[in-house]
Amino acid sequence: MSFFIYILECADKTYYVGCTNDLERRLKQHNESKWGAHYTKIRRPATLKYSEEFKTLLEARRREAEIKGWRRQKKELLWKS
Repeated sequence: MSFFIYILECADKTYYVGCTNDLERRLKQHNESKWGAHYTKIRRPATLKYSEEFKTLLEARRREAEIKGWRRQKKELLWKS
């Protein structure tokens, strides 16, 4: 099983960083279902800007926490470089 961290850009141009084991399903939840995070639910639609794949949940959670601590400009360097 793989785990993913991802960055979404919401309709209001803010970013959301999350972690999942099924990226496609989770993106759909953020945009269409009541199971999406409250943050993205009120800022739909959310567009996938970036993702990384990991072998363990621990690795993914560590990377998620790292990225969440970054400023907006540093996050953008992940997909703009």
